[in-house]
Amino acid sequence: MLLELRAENYAVIDHAIAVFGPGLNLLTGETGAGKSILVDALALLMGDKASSDVVRHGADRAVVACVFEGTTGAETILEANGIDSEGLEIILRREILSNGKGRVFINNQPATVTALRQLAPELALVHAQSETLGAFDQAQQRNLLDRFANISEESTATAYEHWRAIQLKLESLERDEQDRLRMVDLWSFQRKEIEGVKPTEGEDEALETERRVLSNAEKLYAAAMSAHELLYEGSNSAETTLRAAEKQIEELAHYDPKFQEAAQQLASARASVEDVGATVRDYAENIQASPERLAEIEDRLAVLDRLKRKYGQTLAEVIAYGGEVAAKLNEIENRDEIVKALRADLKTAADNYHKAAQSLTAERAAAAKKLEKLAEAQINDLAMKVRFAVAVTPSEDPTHWTAQGWDTVEYRIATNTGEPLKRLDEIASGGEMSRVLLALKVSVEEGAAKSQSKRKTQVPRTLVFDEIDIGIGGRAAEAVGQKLKALSRAQQVLCVTHLPQIAAFADQHFLIEKKEHSGRTKTSVRLLEAADRTEEVARMLSGATVTDTSLKHAEQMIKASQ
Repeated sequence: MLLELRAENYAVIDHAIAVFGPGLNLLTGETGAGKSILVDALALLMGDKASSDVVRHGADRAVVACVFEGTTGAETILEANGIDSEGLEIILRREILSNGKGRVFINNQPATVTALRQLAPELALVHAQSETLGAFDQAQQRNLLDRFANISEESTATAYEHWRAIQLKLESLERDEQDRLRMVDLWSFQRKEIEGVKPTEGEDEALETERRVLSNAEKLYAAAMSAHELLYEGSNSAETTLRAAEKQIEELAHYDPKFQEAAQQLASARASVEDVGATVRDYAENIQASPERLAEIEDRLAVLDRLKRKYGQTLAEVIAYGGEVAAKLNEIENRDEIVKALRADLKTAADNYHKAAQSLTAERAAAAKKLEKLAEAQINDLAMKVRFAVAVTPSEDPTHWTAQGWDTVEYRIATNTGEPLKRLDEIASGGEMSRVLLALKVSVEEGAAKSQSKRKTQVPRTLVFDEIDIGIGGRAAEAVGQKLKALSRAQQVLCVTHLPQIAAFADQHFLIEKKEHSGRTKTSVRLLEAADRTEEVARMLSGATVTDTSLKHAEQMIKASQ
């Protein structure tokens, strides 16, 4: 459930806070007061695209924020995005700067718009004013049907991706054959050159070390022997000095036990000096100034450097490139066998996709029968008399295969008796379009709730409708209010409306007001108490001048709606 929504320096809003409750939350106000702005702000927090145009004139940034009750699914999404949960609530904040840049925070931690979009289905569904049946394409219609029955496309998508990957590889192999044949001579030379050298990873680094030793053999021998002389061999060597000091300390320890530890430390130091002296002596004895070996190393390094200049910055990259070239040559040499194997794999993958897509079609066809009955009843509850159908048409032609299956899902309706079923986008009346859209969404949400309750998963807690009542009035408006009220018993509903028949059904009624203050226009949000609510419904009934008659009528409407 949406608990709170805030907006600062957003469009005409200076600073506004709305604290929502369960049930039906309705937003009303004069035309142009900014009712839809709040819905747009929430849509931004659900991951909609932002624009610097929303920043209030004179401000450097706009800030929108909200607080939702947490869900198990939302916590999983937060964890996947490396975001800590904040107990029972989820805090979303988005900043839009005047230069077009922006920042996202979830639970006061930096996040991304992608994370907001992942969270959105768990928290709220926003049905904006701009959403019309004319833009209700077949992908949206298919998604709505899948949501209604909680249908998963995962197995079909997996089968499709496997089939498509094999198809692309086969097409690439057949399309690029001429280019590959022209490259055979070059690849053959490159493979022969790399294999002839037989480089090993890290070989050049080891040879560089050996070359430095051989190039400086005399210096190294002199340094090692000098160190040995100073440490061990000379009459004034460190070992001789330490031995003499050790004897003196042992003499002290003979009379005073506190020097025993010092004697042991000197003995240890003398042993270490002896070890280092032996090490440098052995090193000096093993140094061999070999011009032949030095020349051999330099020749080898020159060959390796040439390979690195041509095929990679390191020998590891050179070796990897040699493997790639060998694989390409092998592919050409064994092309017929590879093509044959790929075609066999493609047929198997196609059969697997066929089975998955058929199963998906069967699920959708069964769901379509249920949805069309439920949606038809819901539409007719909204003061209409229609026939409604959901057509699921599969196409086994591979050109129509997708990760979502091969089905075309189309909603059809006849709004008058005796008329044939037509596509939804052929409906002329805006009022009819609004009611059909509302009925469909109510049907889908109810169906989704039933399907997901069986799986013990959670449906979105908040549904948002922005002026879903456009183009309707009278009895139809009252029916829409009743439908929204019924829907709000299972889920929190936010709705922007301009109809008093719908406003009367509110559990929480918010008034959006636009006023001038210090030469600036500001929009505010106010939760109405009972008396103020009656006056607002009366204003919606009669216009700017509220009469006693309209007040009584408003009071009766509110009482009847309860």
